[in-house]
Amino acid sequence: MKILITGGTGFLGRHLVWRAAAEGAQVVFTGRNATAAQEVMCLAPHPVAWQALEHGTPDAAASLRTLAQGTDAIIHCAALSAPWGTPEAFHRANVVSTQEVLDAGHAAGTRRLIHVSTPSLYFGFADRLDIREDAALPPPANEYVRTKTLAETLVRQNPLPETVIVRPRALFGAWDQTLVPRLLRVMQRGSLPLMRGGNISMDLTYIDNAVEAIWLALTRPLPRPLATYNITNGEPRQLQDVLAIMAREFRLPLRTRRVPWWLIDKVARLLELHARWGDGREPLLTRYSVGVMAFSQTLNIDALRNELGYCPAVSIEEGIRRHAAWLRGDQMGSNR
Repeated sequence: MKILITGGTGFLGRHLVWRAAAEGAQVVFTGRNATAAQEVMCLAPHPVAWQALEHGTPDAAASLRTLAQGTDAIIHCAALSAPWGTPEAFHRANVVSTQEVLDAGHAAGTRRLIHVSTPSLYFGFADRLDIREDAALPPPANEYVRTKTLAETLVRQNPLPETVIVRPRALFGAWDQTLVPRLLRVMQRGSLPLMRGGNISMDLTYIDNAVEAIWLALTRPLPRPLATYNITNGEPRQLQDVLAIMAREFRLPLRTRRVPWWLIDKVARLLELHARWGDGREPLLTRYSVGVMAFSQTLNIDALRNELGYCPAVSIEEGIRRHAAWLRGDQMGSNR
C-alpha cells in the first residue's frame, strides 16, 4: 500500500507516518519543517520519504498531484489548528489545502481519503454531552472552526470513491505541543482557574488510540462511500479528575481557583478586541480557549466501535502516565 500523508511533521501526522511504516506501507509525507521531518524519518521503523510543501503556494497543487500518483490512500492531516490567527492563514492552511488534496486524489485516481477534521465544530459555548456525528452544528466559534467547517463541506461535495472524515478530540501523548504543555505551564506558574464550578465533563484521546482509529478507517471496509467518525478514548472524565491525574504523574502541585465564567468571558473579549486593534498577536486568553475549559463536551463513538471495530487500548490515566514518562526521558511503553 502506498500512502500520502499531509502534515506528517505535526503531532498526529508523525505518529501516522510511523504507524504506516511499521505496517509495511510505502509512505510519503509532507510538511514545512525540515528539522521536524528529519526527526520523523530518523525515528520511522522503516524508510519513509518526505517532501517539503507549503499549502496555498503556487507550487503546492502541482507537487501534490505528483506525490499522489500511484497512491492507494491519502491521509490529510495538514491544518492550522490554533485559537488565534488571520483569516487568510486559516483559509490557506485549512480550506485551500483540502481543495489541493481533493484535486490531487482525483487526478491520481486514489481510492481512499482520510480527512482529519475536528470536533470543535460541535462547540457553541454550551454544555453538550454524547454528541453524535450527525448532530446539528452551532455557528463557528472562531476562524479555525469556520475554515474546518468549509473544508468538510469541500470533502462532502467532491469525495474520493471511499472517503472518511474523522473528528479526533483533544489529542495528547508524546510530541504533543499544544494541549498538555499549555496546561503544564499554567500548573507550574500558579493556579488553574476553574469556571462554572469546574464540574465539567470532557473527552480526551491518547495518541495511540487516535492512530489506531485512523488506521481502521484506512484499512477496514467502509459501510458507505462517505463516513464520518468521532474519535475519543471513550471514557468521559471530570476536568478536576484529569487535572489531579496530571498533577500526580507530572509531579506538579495542583492549585485551582474558582472564577466566574462571565468575568473570564468579559476579560477574553476585551483581550481579543485589543489584539485586533493592536499588533494582531494572540492574546493571553481567547473566548474559545477558555470556553472549552468552561463547558462540558463529550462525544458518542458508537459508530466507530460498531462499524470499524474500534476498541481503545490505552486508558486516559495510562496515557497520561506514558506522556509524563516520555517527557522525563524515560522511554517506557508505546511512546511513539
